[in-house]
Amino acid sequence: MDLAPIILFAYNRPMHIKKTLEALKNNVYADESVLIIFSDAAKNDKDISSVEQVRDFIKSVCGFNEIIIHERGENLGLANSIISGVTEIINIYGRAIVLEDDIVTSPYFLKFMNEALDFYKDDKKIYSLSGYNFPINIPKSYKHQVYLLQRPSSWGWATWKDRWEKAEWKPETTFNIMDKKAVRKLMDNAGKDLAPMLLKSIEGKISSWAVKWAFTHLKNDSYCLYPIKSLVNNIGTDKSGTNFKKKVKKYTVNIEYYNSNFIFQKELHPVNEIQEQIYSLVNPGTYRKLINFILGY
Repeated sequence: MDLAPIILFAYNRPMHIKKTLEALKNNVYADESVLIIFSDAAKNDKDISSVEQVRDFIKSVCGFNEIIIHERGENLGLANSIISGVTEIINIYGRAIVLEDDIVTSPYFLKFMNEALDFYKDDKKIYSLSGYNFPINIPKSYKHQVYLLQRPSSWGWATWKDRWEKAEWKPETTFNIMDKKAVRKLMDNAGKDLAPMLLKSIEGKISSWAVKWAFTHLKNDSYCLYPIKSLVNNIGTDKSGTNFKKKVKKYTVNIEYYNSNFIFQKELHPVNEIQEQIYSLVNPGTYRKLINFILGY
């Protein structure tokens, strides 16, 4: 099997990245994989020390076939760092597994990702793969190990060059994106939190590449493939991350440590019962809906 490179994006959280890398190097295939780390530069004086701590630590990391470190000379921010970094590496390797510095993985995360990248490489309806699964109840009648969702996840994911090339980083040029009814009609198909996020991202009020990646999936009527048992957990929902300014517990999951031969299926179809649980989980609450309405989102 041709193993995909692992791209890891780091900024100013030394304790988080230590946990992320400790778990990652215990993965099956870690010692055979190329790990490429992009370390963003400090955006202000108060972050300089923590960024330097991160950079000192990643230089000591071992346990991979090869480690390549890119230290940014200026601060790109999360969205620009990921877009440029993934594009650079995926153009070389044709595929990539992507992590941020707050994603703790099961020892079988890389195994799942690499096998799924091989199995679904010719299925052009699948644009990305996720190692995360939401804290939902999979119907007992559902017998597969994976399912499809039009909403992608950015918490431990993978894709191929030909899908990444279709990414819409300037969705406002695709159609009249400020026609908010049209935005909602498209984005609400994957959760009612997405349209407000997309509009805020276009206006520069939040730094999110992921909502534009979601827009790409929806615009192209494509899917993200999820495992029914989560192989990752996000430890950055503790107020330390770019897009979590307060503690959020509803997305916390127990990492699945099962050691199994993953079984994949062709011709999968979305399952309404699974979709409804996820969209109910991600939809904004009454207070957030009111704020979005007042702000015009």
